[in-house]
Amino acid sequence: MQFIINKRFSVFFGLFLTLMLLASCSEQKRTWVRNYPKNTPFVYNNQINLQGNFSKDEKKRLLNDLQNYWDDSLKVPKQQQFGLFYKIKNPAVFDTANINSSALFMNSFLNAQGYYYAILTNRFTLDTVKDQIRASVYMNIDAGKNITIDQVNYEMNDSSLQKIASTLSSKSLLKKGNPYSKQIISNELDRIVGIFRRNGYYKITREDVYAYVDSNNTNLFSLTIDPFEQAKLLSEVAKAKKENPNWDITIRQREVEDSSRLFKYHIGNLFYYPETKITDVPDSLIRDKSFFEKRNNESIMRYKKGLFNYRPLKEDTYFKKGDIYNEDKYFKTANALGQLAAWQNVDIRPFIRDKDTLDMYFYMTPAVKQSFTVDLEASRNIADIGVTNLLGITTNLSYNNRNVWKNAIQSIATFRTGVELNILNTSNQPDQLLQTFLINVGHTYVFPGIVQPFKRWKGLDNIDNRRTLWSVNGGYVDRRNFYTIRTLTTSFGYEWKKGNNSFLYKPINVEVYAIDKLDSLDQLIIKNPFLKASFNEGSIVSQSLSFVRTTNGINNPNKNKFYRVAIEEAGGLFGFIPGLKGNIYRYLKVETEYKQSVKFLKSELAYRAFAGLGYNYGGDTIIGPTLPFFKQFSAGGPNSMRAWRLRQLGLGSSNQSEQDTAINAFRDRFGDMQLEFNVEYRFQLATIGSFKIGSAVYADIGNVWNIRKAASTDSDTRFSLNSFTRDMAIGIGTGLRFDMSYFLIRLDFAYKLKDPLRAANNGWMSIKDFTWNDIRPNGIRVPNFALQLGIGLPF
Repeated sequence: MQFIINKRFSVFFGLFLTLMLLASCSEQKRTWVRNYPKNTPFVYNNQINLQGNFSKDEKKRLLNDLQNYWDDSLKVPKQQQFGLFYKIKNPAVFDTANINSSALFMNSFLNAQGYYYAILTNRFTLDTVKDQIRASVYMNIDAGKNITIDQVNYEMNDSSLQKIASTLSSKSLLKKGNPYSKQIISNELDRIVGIFRRNGYYKITREDVYAYVDSNNTNLFSLTIDPFEQAKLLSEVAKAKKENPNWDITIRQREVEDSSRLFKYHIGNLFYYPETKITDVPDSLIRDKSFFEKRNNESIMRYKKGLFNYRPLKEDTYFKKGDIYNEDKYFKTANALGQLAAWQNVDIRPFIRDKDTLDMYFYMTPAVKQSFTVDLEASRNIADIGVTNLLGITTNLSYNNRNVWKNAIQSIATFRTGVELNILNTSNQPDQLLQTFLINVGHTYVFPGIVQPFKRWKGLDNIDNRRTLWSVNGGYVDRRNFYTIRTLTTSFGYEWKKGNNSFLYKPINVEVYAIDKLDSLDQLIIKNPFLKASFNEGSIVSQSLSFVRTTNGINNPNKNKFYRVAIEEAGGLFGFIPGLKGNIYRYLKVETEYKQSVKFLKSELAYRAFAGLGYNYGGDTIIGPTLPFFKQFSAGGPNSMRAWRLRQLGLGSSNQSEQDTAINAFRDRFGDMQLEFNVEYRFQLATIGSFKIGSAVYADIGNVWNIRKAASTDSDTRFSLNSFTRDMAIGIGTGLRFDMSYFLIRLDFAYKLKDPLRAANNGWMSIKDFTWNDIRPNGIRVPNFALQLGIGLPF
């Protein structure tokens, strides 16, 4: 069986090298043409050569955008096939007249980007291959210097608007010396209009402002009657334009005929319709006299069934009667109410009343109040070492109530039960079939707004999607003949957003654990003392804060970034209570993560960096010097260090976990510190309708360590700068992705390029002595590869 596996992977590896060799050939040699006009020139290739004084990123951006400005008859219908090959189907007949139109389109685009002095030249070649006459078109572009912004001014006809624009001019997107482009001017006009609409000017739109661009040089207006002096002046101006072109920009207000466009509007009455049907017509609801009404100062709730109370509506409304109209608060309110699970749709419509008053009408369509789901999961765990072959079956039941107590409070109740079966049981003892039984019950409440005992803070109006979370979970695990675990956890916290930033703060988190160790486990710990730290009894009383930020590139919208920082502190105050000493953990845990992806036409380059550190400062001899194992870090599996099986990497370069794993199944490795870096290049292989097949090549680098020495563990498990390079593990691989739009299945193959536990060659793979398995000094056979099956992308 082992020989067959090795042979299959040898074929796989050989195929992989063949594909890499093909990839090194030029793209033209990997392209074929179908349905072409025979003995007639057709467009086979187009290429843009761009020169100019700009950064590498700016050049890349311009080249990508310029490709879209070829005339349609000069575009090449090239399709990627199987990741390496290309197909041109039904190419257009070549016509030289289309080259000039392409040059015109490209020049207009460059002008919009501030390149007004670009020089475009073109040429084409014809190559004959059998009955194919292939035309290749080349566009050479010298972009010249980009126009820069010189002076920026604001000239509003209305004195109030002029004062607002001048006050906030320091935040202008137009900066002296920055490159000119039509897009940045458009963004500045949007900013100015947004400022006005945040200050009550409800009727002002983009039509009311414009940008006046002055490209003239003031030296031209100097009076002179000397023709030679005038010629010299024109020559100097032309030279200055070429060497350092810059323009003045003035943001102006158009003349208005309707004076009401300059009125500053205030918020009037607030009318809530929380039971609106999808088929209801808003104007009819206003005239309907059959509604019951509840009044709360400045607002009125109109209803027929009484399904909702007023409180959740007030919590997520960011304006009140008498406030100056603020468009930001209007959209913030619509978004906050729309995020509540109690409603499936929220529509807020302003109506002008009197001269300068806006009445707000909230039309809210309720979601289905209650739902129930049942899931069945199955997994199979085949041990790398030993004879275990376990089948896990789990049932998940979930009940969701989206409007508890008529306050739009979401209640989620979950029930989970499962078993793990030894399907290779040969002992003829029925009780050996069932290996593990588990049951878990949980309940979570999601409250709209921030629930706190103090007076409402004004600062809460500056944050979005405010939520209060409270959850309780209880669990029981019975690992036959080894242990039983009983758990009870509860947490109370707050979740909110601020722009692109999301926050989750849990001031209270309590986790209580009780472990009953059975004879088999006691015997196992005697043979493997390092396992003792994984079964310490201790509870947790902690608080935590996590921060997540997602951004899109300003210059490149296809570049996405993700930041995450999480901090958890446990036992800081409660650890001083004498009765709790030796029963609760005291530690500080910090995690940071950064992800970035850059998307191209049919490919993507993604990076990820992760660092985690936990420090047990309690020093308790009963609990131990490390974090509880369920709070520790681990590496390996479909989403982390894919050349290693799940939780099979580390600790450091210690082989202690492998010394006796042939006689036990407890070989999972946990540590107090983890460093990991991943890079992956993803590309598309084929498309079948909406079904996409993709692939990727990737590399994973990292490991897991302890910070403090635990009992019965060797020094190689601890992090040290002296052994850092020796401890780092490296895996490389490739895989397939089957994208069915609504979910993605991933199959990855990875090989251990550098294994810290590999005795030979300082852990590095040897090309000369390549092998699929590594024999450890104690005779244990460990695979140098791993196949991972995952759902979704790894990061």
